[in-house]
Amino acid sequence: MATLLALPPGGSAIAQPYLPGGQGSAQPLLPPSLPGTLPGGMPLPVMPGTAQADILQRIIDAAGNRAPGGPPAPAPALALSPTPIPLPAAPIAAPRLDLQEPLSNTEAFFAARLPEQQPPLRQFGYDTFRNLAPGANGLPPVVGALPDSYVLGRDDEVVISIRGRARQSLSLRVGRDGMIALPDLPPFPAAGRSLRDLRADIETRVARELGGSEAFVSLGQTRQIGIFVAGEVVRPGLVPLPALSSLLDALGAAGGIRRTGSLRAIRVEGPEGARIVDLYAAIAGAPGTPNLSLREGERVVVPPLGGVVALGGDVTRPGIYELPANSAGASVAAMLALAGGTLRPAGNRLLSTGTDAGGRRAMAELSPRSTVRRGDALIISPGVDAVSGGLRLAGHVVAPVTRGIGPRGAGLRALLSDPRVIRPDPYVRLGVAWRMDERTRVRRFIAFDLGRIMNGQAELPLQEGDEVILLSQADVLWLAAPPVQRALRGEVAAAPAMPSVPATIPGVTAGAIPGAPPGTILAAGPGGVPMAPAPDCPALTALAVAARSSPLRFAHARSAGFPDLGAGGCPQVFIDYPALLPFLLDQAVLLAGEVRLPGLYPVLEDTGLDMVLAAAGGTADTADLSAVEFAREPLEGAGALPLSRVQLDLRSRNFAAIRLSPRDAIRVPRGFGDRDTGPVALVGEFLRPGTYDIRRGERLSELLARAGGLTAQAYPYGAVFTRESVRQRQQEGFQRTARELETSLIQVAAGQAVAGSRAGNLDIGGAINAGQALAGSLREARAAGRMVVEANPVVLAARPDLDVLLEPGDLLVVPKRPNEVTVVGAVLNPGSLQFSSGWRAIQYVRAAGGEQRFADISRAFIVLPNGQTTPAGLGSWQAGGPPIPPGSLVVVPQDPSPYETWGFIRDIAGVLGQLSISSAALAVIARQGR
Repeated sequence: MATLLALPPGGSAIAQPYLPGGQGSAQPLLPPSLPGTLPGGMPLPVMPGTAQADILQRIIDAAGNRAPGGPPAPAPALALSPTPIPLPAAPIAAPRLDLQEPLSNTEAFFAARLPEQQPPLRQFGYDTFRNLAPGANGLPPVVGALPDSYVLGRDDEVVISIRGRARQSLSLRVGRDGMIALPDLPPFPAAGRSLRDLRADIETRVARELGGSEAFVSLGQTRQIGIFVAGEVVRPGLVPLPALSSLLDALGAAGGIRRTGSLRAIRVEGPEGARIVDLYAAIAGAPGTPNLSLREGERVVVPPLGGVVALGGDVTRPGIYELPANSAGASVAAMLALAGGTLRPAGNRLLSTGTDAGGRRAMAELSPRSTVRRGDALIISPGVDAVSGGLRLAGHVVAPVTRGIGPRGAGLRALLSDPRVIRPDPYVRLGVAWRMDERTRVRRFIAFDLGRIMNGQAELPLQEGDEVILLSQADVLWLAAPPVQRALRGEVAAAPAMPSVPATIPGVTAGAIPGAPPGTILAAGPGGVPMAPAPDCPALTALAVAARSSPLRFAHARSAGFPDLGAGGCPQVFIDYPALLPFLLDQAVLLAGEVRLPGLYPVLEDTGLDMVLAAAGGTADTADLSAVEFAREPLEGAGALPLSRVQLDLRSRNFAAIRLSPRDAIRVPRGFGDRDTGPVALVGEFLRPGTYDIRRGERLSELLARAGGLTAQAYPYGAVFTRESVRQRQQEGFQRTARELETSLIQVAAGQAVAGSRAGNLDIGGAINAGQALAGSLREARAAGRMVVEANPVVLAARPDLDVLLEPGDLLVVPKRPNEVTVVGAVLNPGSLQFSSGWRAIQYVRAAGGEQRFADISRAFIVLPNGQTTPAGLGSWQAGGPPIPPGSLVVVPQDPSPYETWGFIRDIAGVLGQLSISSAALAVIARQGR
């Protein structure tokens, strides 16, 4: 099956199936759209309709495998237009001379000489011809009205409209003899006359010969002229142009000038002589008024490119510019004018790269009055690439800005005249200016009081290059952070960074920290200030080095005693200015004790204590102002630095009278009070259980009375009283016992290795494994911290000596009266049994199935509900022991007699007793806490 391509008027091919025998689509095969002109600019010849039909029939015959002249194969009907193929109105556009085309030889030459100039310099002016495309008929379009000075020639069309007594419109063409003829008027000459003269002549003739009528004269179609364009153009040859076309039209119709052609020495030759045209006067503003007009019969010749000079760097229009025709050089000022001038009005450095007599590159510094030669490359750069008259405001501001110092200088008060540039919550007691010494070029910090500056009470003159740094309250509070405390001890390696959370300040992102990898999430510190991970804080390294080199330098800050808990980040200001941290600590005053925000606060000399307390939030309500400790280390420059310490009575709150200096220490003590430092919890059968604060020396009976006493279901004999200090001692005892047990195991194993693998029928390996398991249980066991106390208010009223003193953190649990007794250990059925009044331990053991074969009934013990232990009395001579109260725990251990030879077995019973007591207490606490 063959396929025909139907070409619609747009020219795109559409596949249509063709079926022999007339089956298939009957879509007509349309002629393609063809361009209006040939590549040389000549009109495309029109093919007659019969020739088109013959060509299409031959295509159909070939598709149907029919030999020419054979029987025709059935084919779909073809609608062939008898009219000629219509030509499109769109002309062939001139080639684009843009920056994407390859570098010319000239451009490549300068690109090799100026590798730092990116993108490479291109030749100037050749893009002018990019949009000078010919019109629909291959000619440049004629736009605008014809001037009155236009000189008519043969084939020009004159349009005459007569109005008045005679009404008619005429279109007359100037003949070969240069004459035109009006009806009823004799012919008269028109060629060689201007449009103005011809219009006046026709108006006079019509007014004289046709009285009462007026004539209106204009031009219709204008004649064409042929201009021969040769030389360095894209399409040289004869170019047809309208009569009013200029030199630019002729060059555009020829495709434009190649980059190897000259723009400044175009020669136009004709009957009236030859002239040189410099296109730079038309497209670059070079001096002169070029004559761009063309006459019929003239010839345009574009010679090869002349000498060129490259101008790069800080100019308005970098490029490669051609020297004037027949010129070996030009002044630097003239070439800079072609490039639009320099970007800066003064302070430019003109560096020329030329060629010496030996062909080597020669560098030279030029002035605007100097001369550049063919092949020179001139780079314009700043004479001194430095900032002059600028200062910077950074730190705790809305946005870091650079300001000009002004002709008369500037002060800090003027820089901070608008308080909105400062972000909320600044630290007003101290800011710093980072200033460079003009002689040594070394920077140092100059402190100022920001609060006094903002109130107009002080001023700091600023200098060129100053960087004013404002601090926030969070920046100052960070001076007491754990990373700073570690650095003060000389520890360079910081602790692991705190978990990262998004910064809470709008506009602060991970890319804000210099040197941080993209995508890093900042940790938020106090007040939402963005923090960097501690290992990335160069200020801490600088502080650690300074602290190790001079241990006593930061003694006032190291003696603060701030807790070293957790890890902290690094504020951005200390990342930008690492040397700022040691400077602030040198200027800091230690404020400790009963203040709302203890810390290190940098101050100036002679700062009032009231201002520092205001920055710290004031004193706490519990402060004792009658004995405020003030310590000072006078800096006299002598060999000894005595530390003076006095107590101040500031109950009058005249804090402003205390004038502080850097390195001072103020400690505000806490006033004595009866309230203790922690609560006591009551759980279980109380009328008002809960958490109670206590005063110093308060007893259990007083707390029970505050709680309303016990309920009717309370079982005070089974009360569980725990204390944190006791728990810690018990936990230490468990650890110590585990270590002693492991030591005994090592001794037993060593003794067995000497005596032999077996001693009788004793399984020493099993005993050692059991001991190791017991040691591991001791290490993991949780001590309850239980104390045996009397919790019955009636007994406490009769026996005041049993009334225990309370401590912060105590816990008292009073359960309901239980109705069971628990039996554990070497019995057949361990578990809880119902309480029976008067029963002894032997009866509960029998109710649990009796003791096992290897039970040691002589060492059985009872854990009473109050936490005390007593022998169970299961031996034959012990009469079954005393009666057991409800809530007790009977423990029957295994018989250790086979292992009596090892000392570690003798302590197992005591260890099991401690574990049993702790387990029972924890069980009661857990049950009552539900």
